[in-house]
Amino acid sequence: MRTRMRRSRTTAAVVTAALAIGPLTSCSSSTGPGKPDREITVWSQEDLPDRVAATRKIIAAFEKETGIKVNFVGVHETQVPQLIMSAAASGNLPDVIGAATLSQTWQMYTNDLLNTEIPSEIIGELGRDTFNTNALDLTSDGSTSLVVPSDAWLQVLVYRKDQFDEAGLSAPGTYAAALKAAKELNTKGHDGMSAATDPGDVFTSQSFENLALANDCQLVDNRHDVALDSPQCAAAFSTYDKLARAYGAPGTQTVDSTRATYFSGRSSMIIWSSFLLDELAGLRKDALPSCPQCERDPQYLSDNSGIVTALKGPDAAEPAQFGEVTSWLTTRTAETAASREFIEYMMGTGYEPWFGMAPEGKIPVREGTAAQPEKYLDAWRHSDLGVDTRKPLDQVYPGELLDQLADGVTNMRRWGIAQGEGALVGATNGELPVPKAISDMTSGQTSPAEAAREADDEVTALRTSLQ
Repeated sequence: MRTRMRRSRTTAAVVTAALAIGPLTSCSSSTGPGKPDREITVWSQEDLPDRVAATRKIIAAFEKETGIKVNFVGVHETQVPQLIMSAAASGNLPDVIGAATLSQTWQMYTNDLLNTEIPSEIIGELGRDTFNTNALDLTSDGSTSLVVPSDAWLQVLVYRKDQFDEAGLSAPGTYAAALKAAKELNTKGHDGMSAATDPGDVFTSQSFENLALANDCQLVDNRHDVALDSPQCAAAFSTYDKLARAYGAPGTQTVDSTRATYFSGRSSMIIWSSFLLDELAGLRKDALPSCPQCERDPQYLSDNSGIVTALKGPDAAEPAQFGEVTSWLTTRTAETAASREFIEYMMGTGYEPWFGMAPEGKIPVREGTAAQPEKYLDAWRHSDLGVDTRKPLDQVYPGELLDQLADGVTNMRRWGIAQGEGALVGATNGELPVPKAISDMTSGQTSPAEAAREADDEVTALRTSLQ
């Protein structure tokens, strides 16, 4: 069974493959707002059974309060691209899509499938100051709000704090500290680092991008030229090679194997997403920690792990990290009034139960209200964490870490988004040139410098194909 983190990540790649074939504007027979019949269709990619049930409960309360009929559909990631294409071609797009990723947002925007007036109105009504500024920037094209950002997950570096303390090592918040620790803790039968090298999974790209952003390695430069062969990126490739190959487990490392290695106690660090937090605390039966101490104490790893949110490389002015903002979007044929009411409800009355479904991966980016600026962040800290066992987030993890996670949304960066290259970002998630280069490098087929050039050439070719 795949993890929730992997399910959400794979979606971007599949959507890209479907939408990158060209604009869909001419396919649709309907381009204006839907008829105001007080009935809307809502798709959500939070399609796991427990989340569907939680969403239906929120929707039932909304319908009772407003009289608006909501046709709710939980959409599996593999269905999204075909459904969007079919719906656009027939003029039957849903009114609203929930849990939309940045890649999906920018792909649909590029293909003229979004209504951007509704998000701007909603954000203005709720108060721009109540949202995390960085989340708004990542989901906007200049002054145009593409969607209403809802919540976020972060890529993090988790490490065995007990082992670091015993060895007298500092937290791995920089390239130098991470390399030093990985080298020192890498012994026979024990790996210094667990990092992905799978050429066929976007998880590898996200793991590398997290390290790359920390050194100000960018997908494109300010002239919009592909920049993966820059000095900053060369250092990122070299560092990732040392961490994943020299100090990591042999063979291809996947989203599942990296987690299994850390959970078994056979590695001292892991690059993963914040979705790891409930599993790390032994709150999911299908992904329990298996370290020697974990049988006696299921929370041993969460109690003895430290977490670095934002890393810093030698060429960067400040720390940064990879993350994902998921949003509510309205399509170009959405019924304006009802769609607006629904999203406002989901960002207000329904907001706490929405992000409370999985607080480890749904950090609220609307932090509060004008009257209570920290309202939703406070509620998030008290949300129940876990699947089979539920415990309040702030009883499992210290307040200092929760503050780091909340602040991490501000440190979040993404390749190409700030430069307006959303379409290219989507294409790279579909074709996976960076994971392929990473795989060649960490298997010893190419050097880090050759891997950087390989990735640069492949992304440049992708860009040409999009023009």
